[in-house]
Order: sequence, then C-alpha cells, then structure tokens
Amino acid sequence: MQQDLIAQARTWLAEDPDPETRDELAKLIDTEDLDALAARFAGTLQFGTAGLRGELGAGPMRMNRSVVIRAAAGLAAYLKAQGRTGGLVVIGYDARYKSADFARDTAAVMTGAGLRAAVLPRPLPTPVLAYAIRHLGAVAGVEVTASHNPPRDNGYKVYLGDGSQIVPPADGEIADAIAAVGPLAGVDRPESGWEILGDEVLDAYLARTDVVLAAGSPRTAQVVYTAMHGVGTSVLAAAFARAGFPAPVLVTEQAEPDPAFPTVAFPNPEEPGAMDLAFATARRANPDLVIANDPDADRCAVAVPDAAADGGWRMLRGDEVGALLAAHLVARGATGVFAESIVSSSLLGRIAEKAGNGYQETLTGFKWIARVDGLRYGYEEALGYCVDPDGVRDKDGVTAALLVAELASVLKEEGRTLLDLLDDIAVEHGLHATDQLSVRVEDLSVIADAMRRLRDTPPTALAGLAVTSAEDLSEGTEQLPPTDGLRYQLDGARVIVRPSGTEPKLKCYLEVVVPVGSADELPDARAKGAELLAGIKRDLSAAAGI
Repeated sequence: MQQDLIAQARTWLAEDPDPETRDELAKLIDTEDLDALAARFAGTLQFGTAGLRGELGAGPMRMNRSVVIRAAAGLAAYLKAQGRTGGLVVIGYDARYKSADFARDTAAVMTGAGLRAAVLPRPLPTPVLAYAIRHLGAVAGVEVTASHNPPRDNGYKVYLGDGSQIVPPADGEIADAIAAVGPLAGVDRPESGWEILGDEVLDAYLARTDVVLAAGSPRTAQVVYTAMHGVGTSVLAAAFARAGFPAPVLVTEQAEPDPAFPTVAFPNPEEPGAMDLAFATARRANPDLVIANDPDADRCAVAVPDAAADGGWRMLRGDEVGALLAAHLVARGATGVFAESIVSSSLLGRIAEKAGNGYQETLTGFKWIARVDGLRYGYEEALGYCVDPDGVRDKDGVTAALLVAELASVLKEEGRTLLDLLDDIAVEHGLHATDQLSVRVEDLSVIADAMRRLRDTPPTALAGLAVTSAEDLSEGTEQLPPTDGLRYQLDGARVIVRPSGTEPKLKCYLEVVVPVGSADELPDARAKGAELLAGIKRDLSAAAGI
C-alpha cells in the first residue's frame, strides 16, 4: 500500500507542470508523509453544484494546474463530440491564487484542441463571464473561481452555450471525458493562439445593467459597499455611476482584490464577523443600506439600519431580500415565472400567485433556476438573485444590488424603509420565518451518517409540530429530478436537509409560517416564529446526531 501510494505520487509528479506543486509533492514523497499523500490521492475531484472546487495543492484531490488541464481537455473533447469543433470558449477568472494560471491553461488547451478561446481582460465578476457567453455566441464558458470559499480554495465552473451552468447529463459526460484524458504530455497546449478580450464585453455588460431599473425611478439611496476582498468594486461602482446613484461609500479595507482575504475568516457575507468592517463604516457614513458582494460578485448581501440590532445594523436573510425584490418587481408590473430553489422560502410562491405570475421550484443552484421556461425572476436563499435572466442566466450580485438600491430609493421617497415593506409582506402573506442549521465538518462521514440516521429513523415531530410528510429526494418527485436530500412537511413548517454541493457542510433549511391578521400582531408572530425555529433546530439536531 505504501509503495503503491508513493509510486502513484511519483507518476503524478513526473507530469506536473507547476513548480510550486511539484515542490510540495516532492517534499511529501521524500519525507514519506503517507497521511498527506493519501489525502491528495484518495480519488479525484468530482463535478458538483458548481463544477470543480477544492483546496489548492498537489494531486488529483486538489485544485492545481494538472487537474485544470485535464478538466479543460475533457471539456474540449466533450464539445468536439457535440459537433462544436471551431466554436468559441470564453474564459473568466477571479483574483484568487492560481486563477490567472488556470485561465491561461484552459485557453491553451482549447486552442490546442481546435476550438477558439477568448479570455476576459482581467479578474472580473462571474456574471460578466455568464453574460459574455451569449453576447459573444460562445459554445461554452469557464469561470475560474471558488466564490466565497476559504482562501486556499479555487474552483472551475463550466457553462454551455445557453449561458447556464452545466446540468445532467452534460456534467456526467464531461466527467467521463475528463477521466478518459491520457498523460498530460498528450494534451496539446500551444504558447499562443487565443484572444485576450478588451473592455468591450465589460462595457456591453455594464450598458445592459440599466435594464433592471424602471425608467425615471428614484436613484437616491446612499450605500456602503464591500467587495469582501474580491473583484466587485470597479464593476459595481461603474454600474451605480451609469444608473445615476450616489457613489457607494467603500469599505476601503476590503475594496481591492486580495486572495489572502486578510480581514475575514471566511470571505462570505453570511459568516460571523465578515460584515464587521462594513458595519463600522456604516456607523460613520450613516447610509440607507449596506451592500456586500462575495469575492466573485455573483451574490448580494444587504443590511439595513435597525435600532434593535446589535451595533445598529441588521443583515437581511437571503429569503427576506428575495421577497423584497419579488414584491418590488410585482409593484412595477413584472410578469413571467418567478422561480426559486426548494430550500428557499415558500413566500415567493404566495407573492407570485397573488400577482397572477407563474411559480416554479427547482433543485438547489442557479444551473436549475436559470433554465426555468419563461423565467422573469429567480433567487435562492444563499444570497443569489437573477434579476435579468435575458442578460445573465445566473445569479448576479451587481444587478441585484442595483435593484435593491432602486427599491430603497422608492421607499425613501415615501418615508419608508425595507423593514417597513417586510412588515407589509408579512401582514399580506403571513410571517415566513426562516433559519438554517449548518454544520461544517472535517470528516465527510459525519454528513453521511447524519443522512443515514434521518433516513432510517425519520422524525415524527419537531418542536411539537407533527411531521405530516417525509420525502426522500434521492428518489426524485414529479417536479424534481433526484438529489441527495430529505424534505419534511410539518403543520405550519417545512424542513429540508442536504449536504452542501460546494463545501464540507450539512445544511438544514427551516421555515415556519405564522398567520398575521394585522401589523399589531407582528411582534407576537415574530416571537412565535423564533421560538418554533429554535425548537425545530434543537430537535432536528438531536434526530440527526449532529
């Protein structure tokens, strides 16, 4: 076993094109660090919710140039098998470690395979890449990003020519093509032959951002903005300037790209402490809103002044922003299908139904939401919003920020706030209170054990609410293809449990619905909702053994 592992590592080392990972692997071989080698050679990274994603390092279980070259070669082989030889593949990348190298390797592989490749001019938001695919008539797109993952991670997100992320069966066929790639010496990687795009694509994207706003709408909201050390600052600032909003007040410590993410433990607005600098800036600037993007600027987080909140600012949940944007679009007369992932609040369905719009639930991820026929608006609770599906068939943190700022401006002129509108929505549709039980693990078997426990012994009641139905989503439903998840309907509540597709986490999504007769009843309804959510979280944790 030991000799087999070392031999496997030596074979990998012999064809690794990157001096950095070669040095890392050589040291592990020389010191016979079997635990570290076993972790790197325990299998291969697999396509998940967002393509490939993992920790940087040597070996097939890490993100590195060898893995990326194989992924690109497999994608190229898949495209050629689909009759796309000579087609354009557009490539974008963020500012993480190795992102530019992975983008260049992808361009070289595509060029060597007989496809045309074009690379965005510099690190830019993921939605710019998603837009560029259709704008340029590409047959596929690749975005090198790990979104909001820790600093040592990177990833490889694949889109096809419709501008949406890959779904089955394409993901499996691409994975098969990657597995069939032989030695890297056989993958042609010329030194040139691809195009480095200018700013024309970015300019076209920015010109389109205006379509999410109503003509003549107020543009007065003052925003504090953080890019979370990512690539959003210049693009969002340009979009706000084009639209006529006041220039955002930047959180200067986090405004420039920095792959080390030095001021946050995790560069995700949802993580504890990640917004502390933004709130400190807001207390000085006294804006109407705080807006944050994640590092590749496809997610949008919103915080509002709230005297009752610690520090005077409260983060809105993704479900709250999702409902606010839906209500705003309805008020503007938007028609079409409103869609969301199954883990998002059922409130969207009530808003859409009352407005006479279509409504559809999908599996988690914008690769599913963006494919909904007739989509007008889509969102999921993890701070992702698609507000211009004709332009970007993916979540877009820049256009979502514009729409939030427009809504805040409309309310500001009325002497109202986003919190006032949330109250109105609760009175009209019932209070939909949501929460999450999220457990990050080192050992993935913990997640598998929890799912097995819940499947073997499903709970019959949570927080005193009877479980009225239990669905194993791995078997699929009439509306949904199979996925690894469990859904429980309760009397006045809903719970969904699933492993994360992008992080080593077990995620449990909780929702309770409390009827509200008038605004006077809201405090009691919120207290009841919070109590039920706490009880469900406690009982579900016990049932799952986490």
